[in-house]
Amino acid sequence: MAQQEQRKSYHVTKDFKGMNTKANRTAIDQNEFAWLENVMPIGYGNLRIVPTYGSTLATLGSVTEYMASGNIGNTNYLFFFQTDGRCQAMNLSTNALTTVGAAGTFSNAGCQIAQWKNERILIIDPTNGLFNWDGTNLVKMGSVNGVTITNGGSSYSGTLSVSISAPNQTGGVQATATATQSGGVITSVTITEAGSGYTSTPTISITGSVSGSGFTGTVSLLSLTGQAISTFSGRVWVAKDRTVYYSAVNSYNDFGTVSAGNITITDGTLHGNITQLLSANNFLYVFGTDSINVFSDVRVSSTTGATLFTNTNVSASIGSDLPEGIFAYFRSVLFMNRYGVYALVGATTTKISDALDNVFPNIDFSYPVTACQALIYNILVAVWSVTYNDNGTERKLQLVFFDRKWFVSDMGAVTH
Repeated sequence: MAQQEQRKSYHVTKDFKGMNTKANRTAIDQNEFAWLENVMPIGYGNLRIVPTYGSTLATLGSVTEYMASGNIGNTNYLFFFQTDGRCQAMNLSTNALTTVGAAGTFSNAGCQIAQWKNERILIIDPTNGLFNWDGTNLVKMGSVNGVTITNGGSSYSGTLSVSISAPNQTGGVQATATATQSGGVITSVTITEAGSGYTSTPTISITGSVSGSGFTGTVSLLSLTGQAISTFSGRVWVAKDRTVYYSAVNSYNDFGTVSAGNITITDGTLHGNITQLLSANNFLYVFGTDSINVFSDVRVSSTTGATLFTNTNVSASIGSDLPEGIFAYFRSVLFMNRYGVYALVGATTTKISDALDNVFPNIDFSYPVTACQALIYNILVAVWSVTYNDNGTERKLQLVFFDRKWFVSDMGAVTH
């Protein structure tokens, strides 16, 4: 007796829902995909092939370890920090490369940048400290942090004039100060411009328009390293271990006067060190491996002149140790950690990567994870670049999210 022919069924779908790796292949919805690579489910009946990357725009000096964008004087740049310690900036209008710092200038890992207005880029180096680049000159911050009076002198009267020696580096800013006296003795020196570009301790002298002599003082310079940097509410914020340092109001280089300061997060919700700072949505987000705090309502005390702000913990169990996998997307903050992708909206953290639950065990987190928002077919998407173990073969994949749908792309060796 002939075997009965196996019955076949066909399904035509046009309402594409993207990938779903969480359910078994035979159990996913008829409009979902067990795997969707280099094809973007744009809308009803509209699947489009993801375009590949274009031709080479520039050739860098070394392997890029960190990449970020910035604007100086209304010119957009991409900054490439490389494993040999150099930084190059590419003008996005001309594709011309400019050397910000030669090989050996920076650490080979861990640098980050932030933009100050559109006049300069601030660079934090975990070993070499704080720098700024104005499009021409790279200046190590080297700002004056204060003056300790060792001898107040005598007989000072008339208008006092404070002279601080010039910065050591080209493009540095001259530090300035004022002094007060009581009974002819200098009693205080107040920094009015912290300056920059001081690589050695400057000298200081004070003269009176009528008389006075004998003053001596010691100038202290800023020495600030860190692992994260951001600009927020007219200040620069730098994270070092568990402490966040902030500059004086409307200053990128003054970390010593009254409205500057620091806060150390002692709460147990931060189990280790701060991993990233992100300014977005009128908040400064302070990420730990499994926690998120927000700084808000930044203001200056009308009585003391000190900076005040509110520090609120919004997540005591979920954070990220992947600093380049965190970014703002519309009115939310999206971030990846080692077990998923989350959206932080207000004070609520929501997992958005349930559909990728069987992808995450195959991501090799010993390689960098980088992320951004991008335009594909004029749709703003969120993208994470990861290293994926595909049945023993490791390859770079981009996990792409938009409109509650996921797909992946393979752009070869692209990592940033």
